[in-house]
Amino acid sequence: MLLRYRCKRWASGFAPIIHFWMEPIVNTASSVASPQRIVIATRESRLALWQAEHVRSLLQQLYPACKVELLGMTTRGDQILDRPLSKVGGKGLFVKELETALLDGSADLAVHSMKDVPMQMEPEFSLVAIGPREVPLDALVSGKYASLEDMPPGAVVGTSSLRREAQLRARYPNLAVTPLRGNLDTRLRKLDEGQFDAIILAAAGLTRLGLGARIRAVLSAEASLPAAGQGALGIEALAARTDVAAWVAPLNDPATAACVRAERAVSRALAGSCEVPLGAYAEMRAGSLRLRGFVAAPDGTRMAHAELSGSAADPEDLGLRLAAELRCQGAAEILAALGS
Repeated sequence: MLLRYRCKRWASGFAPIIHFWMEPIVNTASSVASPQRIVIATRESRLALWQAEHVRSLLQQLYPACKVELLGMTTRGDQILDRPLSKVGGKGLFVKELETALLDGSADLAVHSMKDVPMQMEPEFSLVAIGPREVPLDALVSGKYASLEDMPPGAVVGTSSLRREAQLRARYPNLAVTPLRGNLDTRLRKLDEGQFDAIILAAAGLTRLGLGARIRAVLSAEASLPAAGQGALGIEALAARTDVAAWVAPLNDPATAACVRAERAVSRALAGSCEVPLGAYAEMRAGSLRLRGFVAAPDGTRMAHAELSGSAADPEDLGLRLAAELRCQGAAEILAALGS
């Protein structure tokens, strides 16, 4: 069923930063005719619809005569809410139905949160653009406490991420970390009902939905290193659809592309998935990349950290070198214990 929406303007308490992904994208916009109709496949959660509407608005600005429509879909990841993602197939569950729509021609492109896109993609699909990246950090949401340091022993913190859980357990071993599933609104409702004393969410999702006031503290990268691609929006299409790649090429930002490419290279090299507590975060500084990463045991008792800087011209190489350094720092043993 096609859903049509008016797009809200980008509104944020933080300045948006646009990021791109790991494979190079060819800009062929000059050789392809402007589209007459574009269908965007999207999950039906409020945040996913915001993201799709945002891309829709950008495309309509580029092609005023084009009819841009949304195809709302419910994915397996949205349906399974009683088990951690790491136990039911990982974040790839959020993209499979959307990819089916691309394959059968129901949609021309799909919009994803980049942290939900599997590190290994099937060859028939391609990430053809990355949209704006909000603040990529994690955020503390609580009606009781202004910071993690304020929380007493035994206070219950909810999170859906092994990455966040491992870092919380390492830094705050006296807190009770509990799994939290559901879309953003469901998680906030569970917090407000008193099921948790605090929850950890991506700051980007809260900001995009105008819920920045719920953030009690934005956690520094030192306190909670983000997931690869966190805060970035990805646009996926069939690899054979060079016309779609051309249509969305103006949405790419090559200057920030290197960051997500480097982050995903780290995760891919270390078999990063929902079953591996792993973070990777790159920042562009004066034309070079600062890349940080970690791998941990789920209980936070063992953790390998590494940091490298390098040229933005070859972010994948930097990511691979950081992955190798992490293995030397103990990630190999951690991964072996996890069966990765």
